[in-house]
Formats: sequence, structure tokens, C-alpha cells
Amino acid sequence: MSAPLPQRNIAIIAHVDHGKTTLVDQLFRQSGTFRENQRIDERAMDSNDLEKERGITILAKCTSVEWKGTRINIVDTPGHADFGGEVERILSMVDGVILLVDSAEGAMPQTKFVTGKALALGLRPIVVVNKIDRPDGRASEVLDEVFDLFVALDAEDDQLDFPTLYASGRNGYASEDPDAREGTLDPLFERIVEHVPAPDLDPDGKFTFLATLLDRDNFMGRVLTGRVQSGTIRINDPIRALDADGKVIETGRASKLLSFRGLDRVPVEEARAGDIIALAGLEKATVANTIADPEVTEPIAAQPIDPPTLAMRFAVNDSPFAGREGDKVTSRMIRDRLMREAETNVAIRVTESADKDSFEVAGRGELQLGVLIETMRREGFELGISRPRVLFQTDENGQRTEPYETVVIDVDDEFSGTVVEKMQRRKAELTEMRPSGLGKTRLAFSAPSRGLIGYHGEFLSDTRGTGIMNRLYEKYGPHKGPIEGRQNGVLISNGTGEAVGYALNSLEDRGILFVKPQEKVYEGMIIGENAKPEDLEVNPMKSKQLTNFRSTGKDDAIRLTPPRVMTLEQAIAYIDDDEMVEVTPLTIRLRKALLDPHERKKAGRKKEAA
Repeated sequence: MSAPLPQRNIAIIAHVDHGKTTLVDQLFRQSGTFRENQRIDERAMDSNDLEKERGITILAKCTSVEWKGTRINIVDTPGHADFGGEVERILSMVDGVILLVDSAEGAMPQTKFVTGKALALGLRPIVVVNKIDRPDGRASEVLDEVFDLFVALDAEDDQLDFPTLYASGRNGYASEDPDAREGTLDPLFERIVEHVPAPDLDPDGKFTFLATLLDRDNFMGRVLTGRVQSGTIRINDPIRALDADGKVIETGRASKLLSFRGLDRVPVEEARAGDIIALAGLEKATVANTIADPEVTEPIAAQPIDPPTLAMRFAVNDSPFAGREGDKVTSRMIRDRLMREAETNVAIRVTESADKDSFEVAGRGELQLGVLIETMRREGFELGISRPRVLFQTDENGQRTEPYETVVIDVDDEFSGTVVEKMQRRKAELTEMRPSGLGKTRLAFSAPSRGLIGYHGEFLSDTRGTGIMNRLYEKYGPHKGPIEGRQNGVLISNGTGEAVGYALNSLEDRGILFVKPQEKVYEGMIIGENAKPEDLEVNPMKSKQLTNFRSTGKDDAIRLTPPRVMTLEQAIAYIDDDEMVEVTPLTIRLRKALLDPHERKKAGRKKEAA
């Protein structure tokens, strides 16, 4: 058998939209992984439909390229804090990291989050200042920010002595010269081979492997991805899975071993210490479990996973229109799908309600849970989704605590006053305010997560769509007391049928409408926002009374303002505690949790009495 190639295992870490996945595309091309004339998608690593649409990486992925006789295994990590559950575990299977920072935006909160994890594991980063050709680039200042960040994160001296390259991932060049505007990525390949150590693991010991990623395959079943920490494994070798306490979860055989080559998983006969592989053959083993030779009794230490901070209720859709668009509507189907998600996504926790008709799904943030709901509706599910609520805890003194987030906002100077005022109304504390050039201000806040629910849409309106907000889980801190919610009431349909233009025309004076003529509505459905604070029941189906008299007025032609159409995230952020979002494959509707007006009045009286 031919001798294995020398290896380097690296992760690429960066903030959302700083260019990780685009850089990996160019590494593929310049290492010869793709033929010159081969057609490939842009951002080839973002294979999931939602990743392509949103332009973000949601799932961590492994790949490898070969450069001058060295195999470089690369892990492309998510840059969004909601998917941080992926990032933490991945870093345990690499020996180095490339820290990518935008030459204009600099070190952002997510950069801090992942870099802190990497430095704590003793990894020595290579810093790449990307998008060096941006007209608003400020490379030397960004480099100073990165150095200050490393110092703040208690980096060791050898970690502070990091190599730096200036690059344009889109144009495929890297250089030690910040003024370079052409070339290749060879300097980056050279830095990886020189600076990142080869895996220093025991090839002669007993086989051990830490599962860091998990997915399902229709043919192979559960597929665990991770790095072989010691020894060698061959097809059909006996193996067993141990939990963090060393307890045996199950025993089995390695039915399939897969290695990463470019974008493909290729079957291999054996894997040695240092190889990043995918392994099939076990039914119960999950992320953070140790897969090992049957003689091994000590598990490998695994990174703890940050706790969920937010929960939503996923209920069976009980609206009058249930079952018209989706084919997966029963609680059993929803339960099976959520349990399958919790199995492969360790940052999500699912608990069943006593009535078996709803499930509480806890996760790391609105985006993560929004992605799960969007995925489910595309699969044909119908759901009723509640308003997100934060998960409170109690400290050692018996005091109630709640999750806080670090919020960094880049905004045009003219809007900074509005943003500060709105954030302070939501109990956020301003921790930093400084000009960031080109008429922009950078604001940093420490804010309770509870106050941020539903703020993003309002923030975009307040900043005319020009503001950029980044959030990151910070800590559990003291409970901040009541926080004001939505100021306006809603318009609620008092019957079931089709909305009529004549009725909607007369309702426009009452507020903003969410429905258009001929749209189907039902009793208890929210059809608009009231201009006043209280809820109002209205009739959107009232038609004009026909008479024998010819009209001389100008009311014949009805001109309606286009309705406000909300995305899934906007709808979830908009609703109040007594409301729900009805999600089906084709439609997103807002509704009251209790559709019957008498039930709502009864529940309102109970709440007042309490």
C-alpha cells in the first residue's frame, strides 16, 4: 500500500460575509481539485438551498485539497453565532486556523467568539486580511484591531506572533504586500504547510475517534465525522461508542469509512491517526461521543456546548385551513421530524408537552430556529409557531437570571441617536461608541436577549435599510424587569371567507393591512395592524350593498395600498404572547392563539385577575 501523504488540518473562521466560502472555492481551483473547464457553482461549499439563498454558511463542512504533495484538510465553518454549536466542536479536529477578516469591517463579534475558542485550544492562527481591493479598506487598522483582540483574549506569545497575508478571495490572490492587486494563492498554501503543524498523534496506539459532526444518509444510516486521534481503523473492525463518563453506549462494526476529496466523500479501506474521516456502522452514537477499539475505556475529552437561550412552541396547525397545503400535519410526524433534527443538531433541545400536541424547541437564537421552520415547511409540514421566549435560570443566590447578548451595530451617523434611544428602551447598555469612517458610527451594547426579540425589522426601518447589526451570546446576567413590547394592537377577522376590496378599503383608515382582496381569511386570523394600542375585531368580507340607484360618487374605483407581506422571521418577531404564526408550505399567516373571541375574552379576564 502506498505511503500516506503528509497532512495539514485547518479550519477557516470568520464573521458572516467576510468571504470564507469564496476563498475555499479559489483554493479548490488553484490546487487542481477542479479541472480548468469544469463547471461548478459559486460558493460550492454552501450546498444547502437555504445557504445559497441567504448567502450564509449554516452547516460546517469538510473538504480537502492536495498541494505539492501535501493533503490539506479544510473545514469551512458557519460564521453566525446561532450555529456556534458547530464551530466549537470542529476546532478540536484541526491543528491550525486561518482567521479571515474583512479589510473594511475588521474584527467583528463572531470573529471574537470563534477566535476565543481557537486560542483557548492552543491553536496558532494565520491572519488573512481579505477583500484587500475594497475602496474603503483600512488594512493596517484592521491588523491592529486583530492584535488587540488577541491580547484581550489572553493569547500566548507564540499566538501573538502570527503570520499575516493580504488577499482577495474573489480574485484569487494572496500576498505579504498590502498593495498587491494580482497573483495567486500560493503564498497562502506555503504558509499553511510551514506554519500549521502536522498532526502529532500516536499511529501505533489503539484506535480512538471523537465524533464532531453527525448526519444521516438514506443508505448508510448515521454518519459520524471527526478526526482519528490514535491508531488505525479498517473496514469491518469492531468498534464501540463511549459517552463523556466512559459508559458504553453501543458496540458495532465500522461498515463504511469515507475520506474527503474535494467536494466528494470517497470510500477508503483504512484510516490512520490524523485523518479526518466519516464513519458509518453505529445506530446510537452521537456528537461528542468517543468511538474506539473495544479495549479502550477512557473517553476523549470533548468541548462542552453552550446552552440554548431561546425557545419556541411548535404546535399542530389547528386553523380552519389546516391540511390544505401540506401533507405532514399530525403531531406524530412533527415529533419524528423534530427528534431527527435534535439527533443531528446538538444545539437544539426538544421537549414534548403534556397534551402531546405541541413541542418546545430550544436553540441558540431566532435565526437557527427560523432556518429549522423554513426547512420543515419546504418538506411539506404545517405548523403553528409561538412567539420566541428566552430561557431564564436561577443563580446561586436564588436570583432570576436571563441571557444577554453583545450587539455591535454599524450605522450611518444620522441614525445613531435613534438606534441608541430604541436600544435603551429595550434595557440595553451602551458599552462603546466610536466613528468607523465614511460617515458611519460603530455602537456596541450589552443587551438582554428578551429585548432584542422582534427588534431587527424595526432597526432596518429606523436606519432605512443601511444599518448592520451583529449579535453574540454573552452571558447569563441579572433579570432586567419588564421590557416594552409591540406598541400597536391588531385587526382581527370576525368571520371566515374571502377578503373583499370594498371592506378592505374602509379598513385602511384603521391601520396597516396584511391581506389583499380575494385572500382567504378565517375567524381569529390577524389581517392587519391597528393604529391604536388595542386589538380590534373587523369584517374584511363586507360587500357593498347593491341598490337600483346609480352612484354619482367617486367610490367606484377602489385603490388599495399594497399589503405588508412579512417573511417568516419578521412574522415570528412581530407576534405577541397570545398570538401564533401559521406556517404552511405556501403561506405564512398571523393568528390569535385562541380563535374564538369569547375564549379570548375569558383568557384576558383570567390574566387580569392573576
